[in-house]
Amino acid sequence: MTVSANRTSADAPTARPYDPFIAAMGSVATGVTVVATDGATGRFAQTVSAMCSVSVDPRLVLVCINSRSPINEAIQANGTFTVNVLGSHHDHVADTFAGRPWPGKEPWDFTCGEWVPAPSGAPRIRDAVASFDCTIHQMVEAGTHRIYIGLVADIETHGGEPLIYSAQTYAKPLPVLPSVFDDYPGSGPTYRKNTKENAK
Repeated sequence: MTVSANRTSADAPTARPYDPFIAAMGSVATGVTVVATDGATGRFAQTVSAMCSVSVDPRLVLVCINSRSPINEAIQANGTFTVNVLGSHHDHVADTFAGRPWPGKEPWDFTCGEWVPAPSGAPRIRDAVASFDCTIHQMVEAGTHRIYIGLVADIETHGGEPLIYSAQTYAKPLPVLPSVFDDYPGSGPTYRKNTKENAK
């Protein structure tokens, strides 16, 4: 990179020092979701990759959001939020609500994608692969992030290919054939053998 002669050292970008934890986490493949809320404090949404199920009974999901995000204050004031599982056609939505909008859009611009209200009033992406309408069950401060455990009150599913993020790249899932071991004929996961082809 070339730096102009009239640029001071204070203006020069600071490279982030290598962190093995960040590097290792970059190799993890995660689903991509957008967490959204609406109420008296306004409408907010944030792209989130840290999301998982916690419990089936009661139905609980977990999301982690950076403490600096303005959505935190809104979620806590509103008490409700949706978790929208993005499809492979939603990469522009993921970028917009991560603060990296495509040309013609503003960061966190709700004209990106089609939104409808969930029963709680929180925004829901109409064609999300899945969408969970939640009330706050628990919130935990953990390092740089806040962990929200949401009690799921309503669910919508529309199918499709979920969007995946790994190594700073979007992807979609592809099936992987079971491993074959010549020394152990017939070995392999039994759950993948219960298919129509193998039943013939």
